[in-house]
Amino acid sequence: MPTNKKEGLIFGVMMCFGMVCVMSIYNAIINGAIQDFSLVTVSEMVIGFMVALLLDLLLVDPLAKKIAFSLPFDKSKKLYVILAMSTCMVIGMVLCMSVFGLVTAALSNGLNGNSLFNAYLMIVLKNFILAYPLQLLIMGPLVRGIFMKFVKPKLTAAV
Repeated sequence: MPTNKKEGLIFGVMMCFGMVCVMSIYNAIINGAIQDFSLVTVSEMVIGFMVALLLDLLLVDPLAKKIAFSLPFDKSKKLYVILAMSTCMVIGMVLCMSVFGLVTAALSNGLNGNSLFNAYLMIVLKNFILAYPLQLLIMGPLVRGIFMKFVKPKLTAAV
């Protein structure tokens, strides 16, 4: 999809924004905090977006590309590349952002008697259950479609 750093940044921002919005609402629902939706919740989403974007750009994306392209599959098939990259990205982002979720949960209401490891594992599991299908079936195709229709032609025309 993206063929240079500028396109990669735009694509990353779009994907990160969509995933953080949906995952933040999902986490608010499963933690019973959706009724407390306020300016504080929005500011937490903004902070979550900034953390996710930095993790995506600096750590997860480069590592996911390295891992995905080292896997033994036919890289000439676009679908295989998309599936490998999406899988590596979701695993990396869920593992990293679950640390962020664990820290924010511990700061706001403690770990409710759970061990740190058990609390982290539950957060990872709950996040992966939604993040993977969301990425593969909704957000990935949606962002790729928007990117190809609106962003890519403008960037190509500007050059």
